[in-house]
Amino acid sequence: MAFLSGILDVAEAVVARKSKWKQLRAPIRRPRPRTRFQQPGVAPGELIADPRAAASAVRVFGYGPDEYHEDALDGVQELSKLKGRWPCLWVNVDGLGDVTTLQAIADVFDIHPLAMEDVVNIGQRPKLEDYAGNIFMVARQTLPDGSGTEQLSLFIGPGVLVTFQESMGDVFDGVRERLRSGRTRIRSSGPDYLAYALVDAVVDAYFPLMERFADRLDDFETAIMGRPDTKLVTALHAIRRDLLSLRRGIWPLRDVVNSMMRDDSDLVVEETRLFLRDVYDHTVRVIDLVETYRELAAGLMDMYLSIVSHRMNEIMKVLTIISTIFIPLTFIAGIYGMNFDPGSGPLSMPELASPWGYPIALGAMAIIAICLVVFFRRRGWIGRADMAPLGHDEHAGHDGHDEHETRDRVEAHDPASRS
Repeated sequence: MAFLSGILDVAEAVVARKSKWKQLRAPIRRPRPRTRFQQPGVAPGELIADPRAAASAVRVFGYGPDEYHEDALDGVQELSKLKGRWPCLWVNVDGLGDVTTLQAIADVFDIHPLAMEDVVNIGQRPKLEDYAGNIFMVARQTLPDGSGTEQLSLFIGPGVLVTFQESMGDVFDGVRERLRSGRTRIRSSGPDYLAYALVDAVVDAYFPLMERFADRLDDFETAIMGRPDTKLVTALHAIRRDLLSLRRGIWPLRDVVNSMMRDDSDLVVEETRLFLRDVYDHTVRVIDLVETYRELAAGLMDMYLSIVSHRMNEIMKVLTIISTIFIPLTFIAGIYGMNFDPGSGPLSMPELASPWGYPIALGAMAIIAICLVVFFRRRGWIGRADMAPLGHDEHAGHDGHDEHETRDRVEAHDPASRS
């Protein structure tokens, strides 16, 4: 029974490994991200919702050091009554498909029409703008599958923070739990600190994605060194495209955070600026990781091409050697394949009449072939391993200590790789 159990375990491991490589090599097909810009000729500040946009859902969070209120609103008529009721009010809108709701929110909180236009047109890059009485910020938060980013718009006003998201689902569950938990720093701070907490959550959400990209790139490296497949090229292109999308979302955010730190607006207190330094540091680390993995993906692509080219060269070398061996044999066979009559004269191939002509011809061919093989072997063209099997190091320990030591050395020189 133990023997059968061992066989079943080995079979399951082989099936799981084949399934993993099959999934790794499978081409990635995903719809292109929805990016909408303002239509040509539209009046500045006019709101035109995308027909594909999700319906707008409004949820409010009112809080102070000793009070907390959370509710989902069926309409925006109650917003004017809630304004100023708590020391800080957070209005979160999921979905940008209802222009009436968006316009009503803008009227209640005096949001500039040009800023609302940027909210609806979701192709904005991260930026920070100061309108009279409000700070408008755009950030890009990651999608759950890591295939891109979606727009997050924030308005910081006196005692209020308004956020607009493209759809339901975000990375702010931790912030909401901190609001509900009771006496925390966020409950005793203003909307500027809440905005910092949201931006910090957006930036920190990039780190798990970077770890997933690192694992995928390691798997690709193993697959390329083992049995390169053309489908790996498609998957590598997909990873580079995803990393490029993340780069477009995180790179400008560094300047946004830096501008918010140095902005002289009264809406951002000095204590919050200190916390923004930490967000800036995290942003720089994410940028370093994105750039590192993009270069690694490009290096894997070059490695794949080099390995394929090397193997093609090896195949061509074998075929060339075989052709070279048969060239003199074909020459001899071609000469004696001319049907001359030995009896017509002394120069008309008299050896064809010899009873030993055929064995002598075969022997000469064999001797020439053997001499060529020996010559090629002494020259090192055959019988010598030009390159050790990929992914194998005969000097490495069987327990993988060398690999861990190499990774430790890399992390020692690049602290960002430990993130």
